[in-house]
Amino acid sequence: MKIEIGISTFGETTPLRKTGRPISHAERLQNLVEEIELADKVGLDVYAIGEHHREDFAVSAPEIVLAAGAAKTKNIRLSSAVTILSSLDPIRVYQQYATIDALSNGRAEIMTGRGSFTESFPLFGYDLKDYDALFDEKMEMLLKINEQTKLNWQGKYTQNVDNLPVYPRAVQSKLPLEVATGGNIESTVKVAEWGLPIVYAIIGGDPKNFAPLIKLYREVWDKLGHDKAKQKVSAHSWGWLAEDQTKAERDYFYPTKVLIDTISQERPHWEPLTFNAYQTMIGENGAMFVGDPETVATKLIKVIETLGLDRFMLHLPVGSMPHEETLKAIELFGKEVAPKVRAHFAKK
Repeated sequence: MKIEIGISTFGETTPLRKTGRPISHAERLQNLVEEIELADKVGLDVYAIGEHHREDFAVSAPEIVLAAGAAKTKNIRLSSAVTILSSLDPIRVYQQYATIDALSNGRAEIMTGRGSFTESFPLFGYDLKDYDALFDEKMEMLLKINEQTKLNWQGKYTQNVDNLPVYPRAVQSKLPLEVATGGNIESTVKVAEWGLPIVYAIIGGDPKNFAPLIKLYREVWDKLGHDKAKQKVSAHSWGWLAEDQTKAERDYFYPTKVLIDTISQERPHWEPLTFNAYQTMIGENGAMFVGDPETVATKLIKVIETLGLDRFMLHLPVGSMPHEETLKAIELFGKEVAPKVRAHFAKK
């Protein structure tokens, strides 16, 4: 049983604890390329970068950062996390990731999603009332582009295309496409109906609560007769590593609180983070993976087994941490956690 282990990030730029100030977007973007390069060197399987249009996240164009990473890596797969397809042109999305595919010799992937933040909608002139319809139509369009060079398309929210070719084509016969969701039942069913891999963002509560959704995804998949070999379930969760358990837990509270407290001012169902709530989140049944390599590996094995995952991505870090410490956390995750997890499942 092969388990893929990787990292996801949004390129956060929240204030650092030591200075009380965030680093610049430019510095964070440059650091990201170095982090991708290290993730490749320590043997991780995938590095995924999300798209946002906010001051506290540096990455609005993940495909450009991934292209920079493609030139400095040899083996790691490069994905978005996510591409907010609802507010983008599917033709350009395909072209950009086909270009990354060429630069990386066939290592590009696209993870699409509606996006949990909605700043891109007014920024690019879209109406939030069309939130679901935009995504569904653009996803269908992207799927068609991925299948064939010449595109015939009649759109309601997209342009009409009359038998025109889309270039360049991916090095892979088709770009791997997967869809991310926060755990919505309707989204789970739709992804299964499309016959696409699914990625769950597990950032709160007990990860085992996602088991019924994953069961539903597989049931719908099987009912429709999709190829079992193409079924893939992934998850992404927040986390942090240090050589010492206590240090990891202590150091990671501040950036997590900064990020959650900021979001809680925008979303009524989020609350400012207390230390007690944080301890629950990083505890045995919490959604966060924080600690020394042995602790993180043990918890990760349990979650992968409980949910039957094929791939896991640790979102590292959430909130900003010093670059040198982030590099050390990536090294620990790649050199110590990933081998333990892979060895465990290799016996299955």
